[in-house]
Amino acid sequence: MSLLASWLASPPPDAAIEIAPERVSAAVVALRSGQLVVSSHASEPLTHGVVVPSLTSANVTDPNVVAGALRLVIERLGTRPRRVALVIPDTAVKVSLVRFDHVPPRRDDLDQLVRWQIRKSAPFPVEEACVSYTASSRGTDGSREFIVAMAREDVIREYEGICQSVGSYAGLVDAATLSLLNLFFASPKAPTGDWLLVHVRPEYTSIAIARGADLIFYRNRAEGDEATLPDLVHQTAMYYEDRLAGQGFARVLLAGSGGGNAGPMEAARHSLQDRLGVGVETVDPTRVAALTDRIAASPDLMDALGPLVGMALRTRREAVKA
Repeated sequence: MSLLASWLASPPPDAAIEIAPERVSAAVVALRSGQLVVSSHASEPLTHGVVVPSLTSANVTDPNVVAGALRLVIERLGTRPRRVALVIPDTAVKVSLVRFDHVPPRRDDLDQLVRWQIRKSAPFPVEEACVSYTASSRGTDGSREFIVAMAREDVIREYEGICQSVGSYAGLVDAATLSLLNLFFASPKAPTGDWLLVHVRPEYTSIAIARGADLIFYRNRAEGDEATLPDLVHQTAMYYEDRLAGQGFARVLLAGSGGGNAGPMEAARHSLQDRLGVGVETVDPTRVAALTDRIAASPDLMDALGPLVGMALRTRREAVKA
């Protein structure tokens, strides 16, 4: 398992798969005439409650149902992928930004330092965790910040086991919003300046701030949290201005879905525009990987493809290294 590290030196995986509470989806991204294209895609809805993301408890309540959905998805892809990259829900992964004044030159020493640092805030024993990290921004004083992702090892095995049950090996695992970020970090036209990404799913909302190609803020709010989306946006904007020396966002990006209801997405768009005074763009993965003629675009398809294309782009461009 690797959340932010993997076989990036190997050939790209055959497909990207996402297991989310509301659906299982997959996409094959291919290179044709120098252009990335989504050559095939499929999705299958899941019954409510069969995938319940959590940091501290089992996530898959009925593996047979989820495996059955994935089997249908793979049949529709028109190919049987053996090596896959796997996207899992944000709420199954704890993402932290950790800064060190001095970075040990030896990888083993850095591993130990990262684990010691996150032990303080880990919601479970770090000995039971899969931990991965990648270097991010560098301070003027020589310090270095790292993006650290951790999840319970048994939770990762649950998701990997679903893939294995249909004959696919998940050699790379990442969270949905981190995969979305790679649509931009791994793009040759990565945004400049400060930019904000808000990812809305029925079960959670994640918000990230990047400065150029460096992630400088990340927060996840599970559905049912007392803080509303306007609260989250306001708190994030205040932190950005006060603690991150923010001078305003060059771009504000919105991704996700309201579970088949356009209302939550429109509410999110208006909330962002009202608080930030900046036009809000919808994340469009087809700017990175074009759809083939036989695939029709729709908001639901754009929602499903975002993390999948981001994951595929990451494996091709080696955008996130560890």
